[in-house]
Amino acid sequence: MAVRALRKVPWLIYFKDNYRWSFNVHIALAMGRSGGGELGEVDQACRALAGKSGDEGAWFREWRKMGDRLRLRGEKDLKRGRKLSAANSFQRACTYYQMGERFRLPKDKAALAAYKESIRCFRRYAALADRPAITPVEIPFGRKRLPGYFILPQGRAKARPPVVVLYNGFDGTKEMSVNWAADALTRRGMACVVVDSPGVGESIRFRGIHLRYDVEVAGSAILGWLERRRDVNGRRAAIMAPSLGGYYAPRTASMEPRFKACVAWGAQWDYHAIWKKRIEAAFRMQLPVPGDHLCWSLKTKTLEQALKKLERFKLDGVVQRMRCPFLLVHGLDDQQIPMSDARACHRAVGSRDKTLKVFSGPDGGAQHCNTDYLSPVVDYMADWLKEKLGA
Repeated sequence: MAVRALRKVPWLIYFKDNYRWSFNVHIALAMGRSGGGELGEVDQACRALAGKSGDEGAWFREWRKMGDRLRLRGEKDLKRGRKLSAANSFQRACTYYQMGERFRLPKDKAALAAYKESIRCFRRYAALADRPAITPVEIPFGRKRLPGYFILPQGRAKARPPVVVLYNGFDGTKEMSVNWAADALTRRGMACVVVDSPGVGESIRFRGIHLRYDVEVAGSAILGWLERRRDVNGRRAAIMAPSLGGYYAPRTASMEPRFKACVAWGAQWDYHAIWKKRIEAAFRMQLPVPGDHLCWSLKTKTLEQALKKLERFKLDGVVQRMRCPFLLVHGLDDQQIPMSDARACHRAVGSRDKTLKVFSGPDGGAQHCNTDYLSPVVDYMADWLKEKLGA
């Protein structure tokens, strides 16, 4: 189903009649700030999709084709000993495989094969790249493990630097978060651990870890893991997350007082109310992924069951408990989450030190998670965290 992209604030729209496709093109372009995407390659994939808006099969094929092209290029460079060139190609191949897989529901063999290839490519990139130094990690989580990447600061830093726990959102991945923000954090003297939290990435696809309202359970597990490490100061940890991370991060920081700072990269307030409106509109609203993604994330058979589970995905009565410094970043023209939700969340947070920063377009992206103009927003958040954590 294609829903038209709106333009209250001007932004680049590749597919005028399809918000979801256009928004995800922005995600791919935003990867470029750290080498995870390339304008020319994204443009080529989009040109191949011209006149095919809404054809999800075509979307999958064209992005997978671009992923294959970059992977093969990386393998050729690797055989020639060109490790950095190979790393660059593998990094972008990961992005394109994940772009193709995002809309494919149910997650069939082709989708899961593409996703597995994306992980292989990213790990090859991490092993070959000169910076940042990315180490795949497995964090104990009950009887299972959360997959992640651990990244120490670049250059000179404190012996035990502060650390940022970085999630993604409803439909994101840890690889996206690395490309979007890890470089900005590690260049400012902070370590980071980027995790596929419950309901996203590898956690849901291959480990059966589904979306849950009490996401602080994962945050506590990650903090415990960090506190046992000797190369970071796990007692100087912040949490940061985009999109539905605007629920994950504030809830976690409110329920787990060991976190020393919290960044919500895009507001959430009442996720049940958001999806109730979407379902009542038969998904004829601006969505980041197909509506059926909800049942898959929550492991329900019906939308009614999903809505029932979402009744606990509310921040009112929770964020009043928060005491650490809090930053909420939101886009003025966010077409998924209204500005009123951002204001409600900011008002309710119990921290004395709290900031609502709204970007309007010229100063930073005005769309959801600021993907239409990302760099100044990421710099703002990273500078704020550096100051609060004393990096």
